Amino acid sequence: MWYVVQVCTGTEDSIRLQCESRIPGEILERCFIPYYEEQKRIRGKWSTQKKILFPGYVFMITEKLEQLYEELKAVMGLTRVLDTGGAVVPLNIEEIEFLESFGGENQVVEMSAGIIENDKVIITSGPLQGMEGLIQKIDRHKRKAYLEVSMFGRAQRMEVGLEIVAKTVE
Repeated sequence: MWYVVQVCTGTEDSIRLQCESRIPGEILERCFIPYYEEQKRIRGKWSTQKKILFPGYVFMITEKLEQLYEELKAVMGLTRVLDTGGAVVPLNIEEIEFLESFGGENQVVEMSAGIIENDKVIITSGPLQGMEGLIQKIDRHKRKAYLEVSMFGRAQRMEVGLEIVAKTVE
């Protein structure tokens, strides 16, 4: 089962490293942070950078929630395991499938590319292909798309890299 742990924004990598080193592999199968790629202009050149997809959250895969919960008490800086009404609830199958298809094996959402035809966005390549309906806003200058997805039991706003290569108006 996949679980989400809320941490202080900026400490995600530190928490992930602590969990990987302190919690035995038979309890914690995998601990990860989903990232997305974005293009940033540095000294006149475009470079690809990785940013955290869900700031303030670390994902954990385990079948032994009670042992994991006990082990997490020793991790410094942990805020809480996300729960619903006091019960720790794993991500549902739709959320897991979305994360797996969107971020792939390495949980990195690569840059997408697309065009705008008559105010309609068409994604031509990348993980956003076929998910145009999730896009709330596009910032062509920053090469980003802002999405709203149902995650952790509520609507979650996220940003991913998107380059619009052409815009046509008829």
